[in-house]
Amino acid sequence: MAIGFAMCDLNAFNMNDVDYGKMWQSFLSHLKLEIDYTKLTGAEKTSILLSRIFLVAITIVLGMSALLFLAFSLAHVIIRATQSAVFAYLMVALIFVIILLCIYAFKKQLILDPVARFVSKLFLSPDDNEK
Repeated sequence: MAIGFAMCDLNAFNMNDVDYGKMWQSFLSHLKLEIDYTKLTGAEKTSILLSRIFLVAITIVLGMSALLFLAFSLAHVIIRATQSAVFAYLMVALIFVIILLCIYAFKKQLILDPVARFVSKLFLSPDDNEK
């Protein structure tokens, strides 16, 4: 009794019966589907990225508007306490400079790392279909 291919008939695999035209059409169809999938995935990820950029831009504009009103309110409170408008506006400017220096000192933790994490998750994470 032979072990292995005893049940396999090697004459059944005749290479002359292979239809290369159908194989080529199947390959082209598969290639077209892969290209379409890549286009759709790229469009999806681009739209996610653009929507996030738009959301951040709106948040920054609204946040800066609120910060401007809060700065003037703080300046008016300091003016009432010190009776000096120049000193009050200098105090508010000093607060902004301190905040700016803190943001600059921690720019990697506050800005660079979250942006890099978002972009890498967006473009490098495996799709749900491939799991």
